[in-house]
Amino acid sequence: MISVQTQDFDMAAEYQALLANTDGTSNSSDGAVVTFVGLVRDYNQGNHVEGLTLEHYPGMTEKALEDIVVAAQSKWPLGKVRVIHRIGKLALSDQIVFVGVTSKHREAAFEATQFIMDFLKNKAPFWKKEVTNIGERWVEAEDKDVKAQQRWDKA
Repeated sequence: MISVQTQDFDMAAEYQALLANTDGTSNSSDGAVVTFVGLVRDYNQGNHVEGLTLEHYPGMTEKALEDIVVAAQSKWPLGKVRVIHRIGKLALSDQIVFVGVTSKHREAAFEATQFIMDFLKNKAPFWKKEVTNIGERWVEAEDKDVKAQQRWDKA
């Protein structure tokens, strides 16, 4: 399930949703749950950050996230996958992104979670504007993020 939203998310509730079947019973077929939460940090690319605004391309963003999840599901035997990405104005330490993955085994869950984040950083149409100690700026893609995604292209 994919969500692009302004409102915050509840990490504990998202985790519990990954553990439950649609009928409310416990998901006993998956033995691994891996989650990742990204936060607004106070320092980036050499400047002190005071806040962040995230913009996106409605419709296209959700489609890009769905494509990333489908690609992960084709590479690993996954159970549930949940991706939430926030947009709008965010303060320091606010949650930005949640990725949750279940699988029968931990290796698939860990790798798929990292794959989803690596591709999300490079392929999903989000734009970040940071408010820094020297003014506002649009955040450019970092080399390390491009390289992280490229390693999956080689695999």
